[in-house]
Amino acid sequence: MEFTFTLDPAGALPLYEQIYRWAVAEIRAGRLAEGDKLPSRRQLAGHLGVSLTTVERGYGLLAAEGYITSVPRSGWRVCPVLTLTEAGPLPRRDPPPPDPLPALRDCFSTGAVDTSVFPFASWARLTREAVYENPDLLQRGHPQGDPGLRAALCDFLHQYRGTVCTPDQVVVGAGMEYLLDLLVQLLPAGTAYALEDPGYHATYRTLENQGRTVRPIPVDSQGMDAAALAVSGAAAAYVTPSHQFPLGVTMPMARRTALLRWSYGRPDRFLIEDDYDSEFRYASRPIPALQGLDRRGRVIYVGTFSRSIAPSIRVAYLVLPDSLLAVYREKFSYAASTVSRFEQEVLRRFLASGQYARHLRRVGNLYRARCAALTRCLSAIPGGRVSGDGAGLHLLFSLADRTEEELVQAAAGAGYAVRGLSEFCRRTAPRPGTLVLGFAGLPEEEAPAAVAALARAFGVPFCRDGIE
Repeated sequence: MEFTFTLDPAGALPLYEQIYRWAVAEIRAGRLAEGDKLPSRRQLAGHLGVSLTTVERGYGLLAAEGYITSVPRSGWRVCPVLTLTEAGPLPRRDPPPPDPLPALRDCFSTGAVDTSVFPFASWARLTREAVYENPDLLQRGHPQGDPGLRAALCDFLHQYRGTVCTPDQVVVGAGMEYLLDLLVQLLPAGTAYALEDPGYHATYRTLENQGRTVRPIPVDSQGMDAAALAVSGAAAAYVTPSHQFPLGVTMPMARRTALLRWSYGRPDRFLIEDDYDSEFRYASRPIPALQGLDRRGRVIYVGTFSRSIAPSIRVAYLVLPDSLLAVYREKFSYAASTVSRFEQEVLRRFLASGQYARHLRRVGNLYRARCAALTRCLSAIPGGRVSGDGAGLHLLFSLADRTEEELVQAAAGAGYAVRGLSEFCRRTAPRPGTLVLGFAGLPEEEAPAAVAALARAFGVPFCRDGIE
C-alpha cells in the first residue's frame, strides 16, 4: 500500500504532522481499516520525497495515540479504531420568535438581597490580609472547616442565638444544599423526614432526590403542628422556628418545648433547626435558638451567610450532636472542606473583629425600613391584609374576594412577578388570595409606585402619599 497525497513544504504545519493528520483522517473515515498494512518508513519517505526522520516522527505520533502498531515481522498495521464518518451540515434553525411579553420586574422576589450594602472595602481589606499574612492557607485544611472559623462561629452563635456548642461540633460547607445532602447520609437510610407544609421547595427536592421519605406536616400559627408530627411516623423533623417560610410565623416557647419532647420520645429522633432569617427581627426580641434549649443532643442546627452577607458567599454550617459527630468522622474524615480556606479566613476575621455584627445592624435597619414601607403601602389597599412582617425578608399579602391566580396574573399584566402561597404547599390548602412578597430588593422610595401599580392591576383603589 502506498500513501499518495500532497505535502505542503511551505504550510503552517510541519511535514511529519501533515503525514500524521492525513493518516488519522483516513483511519477515522474507514478508508484505512483495522489490520491494513502501512508502507515501511523507508518506502514512504522515498515515495513522498521526504527524509526518513520526517516519516519516523509522523509514525511515532500515530503509534503513541494508538492509531497504528508495529507487528513483529509484519510491519506497521492499523489498530482497531471506531470509524467516524463526516457529519452532514447542521440543520438550519431559525431564531426563536421574540417574547411578546416584556420581562417582569422581580422586585418582590423572596430570594433577593440588597448587594449595595455589601461591605466591599472591609471585605477587600480582609481578603488582602488573609492572602498575604497566611501562606499556610495554601495547604489542605481540616475536613470540618478551619478551627479558627469554627471557634468564631461558636462564639457568635452563643452570643446572638443562644446556642451551646464547641468548635468540634461545627461542620462548614459550601451552601445549605450541600450540607443537607451530607446530613441525610448521617441518618439511617430508612429515616422519614417531616417537613413544614407550606415550606421551602429546595428542602423537599433535596430529600426527594436522595430517595428519602418525606412527610408534609401542616404549619399553624405557632409553627409545625406537634400533634400531626407525633402521628406522622417521621424520625427527623426539619423546622424553621425563628421565621417560618413562607408563613412568617415565629415558634413560641411552648411549641418548641413540644417538639423537643417529641424528639426525646425515641433515641433515633432528631430535630433539624434551620435558623432561617433569624438575623432580621423587627417586632420583638429574638427567641433563643431551639438548639440552646436541647439537653439530650437531639437538635441539629444549620445556618448560612447567604441572606445576611450575599448569596454568592457559599458558606453554611452544621452544628452536630455528639452522636452524629461520631458518624460524620467515620464517614467523611477523609474529605477536604468544600469552602476555600482563604474565604474561611476572611469570614473568620469578619466575625472575630465585630464587623459582621455591625454589618447586621446596618442591613437590619435597611430591611426594617423597607418592610415598614411596603407594609404601610399594602395596608392602604381596601380589603388587604398583611401578615408575617415581624421578621425576615418577606411578608404575606391577602386580598379578600380574590383568587390567587387572579392576583398573580393581574400583577404580571402590570409588569411585576409575584408568587402565590399555593406554590409552597404540598397537601395543605393555602389561604385564599394570598401572595408571598419579598421586600429586600424593593427600595423604600419605590414601594408606593410599585404597590400603586399592583392596586390598579387588581382593580382596587389606592391612595398613599399622593399617589392615586
